Amino acid sequence: MAKAVEGQIRIGIGGWTFEPWRGTFYPEKWPQKRELEYAAGQLTAIEVNGTYYGSQKPESFRKWHDETPEEFVFSLKASRYCTNRRVLAEAGESIDRFLNSGITELRDKLGPINWQFMATKAFDPVDFEGFLKLLPKSVDGRALRHVVEVRHESFRHPDFIAMLRAYGVAAVVAGDSEFPQIADVTADFVYARIMGTEDAHPLGYADKALDQWAKRAKQWARGEMPSGLQSAAPLKADGKPRDVYLYVISGHKVRNPAAAKALIERV
Repeated sequence: MAKAVEGQIRIGIGGWTFEPWRGTFYPEKWPQKRELEYAAGQLTAIEVNGTYYGSQKPESFRKWHDETPEEFVFSLKASRYCTNRRVLAEAGESIDRFLNSGITELRDKLGPINWQFMATKAFDPVDFEGFLKLLPKSVDGRALRHVVEVRHESFRHPDFIAMLRAYGVAAVVAGDSEFPQIADVTADFVYARIMGTEDAHPLGYADKALDQWAKRAKQWARGEMPSGLQSAAPLKADGKPRDVYLYVISGHKVRNPAAAKALIERV
């Protein structure tokens, strides 16, 4: 029997520089300048948070590319100047500046761009569509994948889902967090950020929870619809394989690498 077609699953953490990981995730006395090299050997993706707070040089993106395995992927959080504004439809200049800052130096390792919004930003259909219209399909000839991380309850609305599907943009699936969960699939990939790691569990999560998230990742990759998730519109499976990006973020951060590694083993 032929194996079902599946998208690729990539699992990782947020960033790679965190002092408490030295001696817990990184081996004792591991050189700090080689932490990305080590992290990329243990995980399959990293979400870069630093790009949200400040611009990076093209040389930095090139260096990250060269220090990681061939199949490794970086998701980038877009600059806060693009999303933390009253009128989103006026973000064009900031968006262009970010997308042309050298990110394509990551080449095939450039994953989705995460456009994160503040929890106070409510859904304004006209203005939000104006923002989506500013997101290009490609830059420097390289295709882009966009995902929006909205954190206000007003976005859990069928009109928002229909809008994302029209533009081929994904919504972050927030797992185990205080933020509204929007598990509707709206693009050719799924992007989940799970935030429930606890110090009490050596792997960040209990085995049952790890099994559940691993199962969900595999279901998304097969085009199936996992159960137990909240959505803005009725959830329907379409059977289309999708790439999956799953990041263990926030929670008890010291445990996040262990949780990510445990999930990789399960998928």
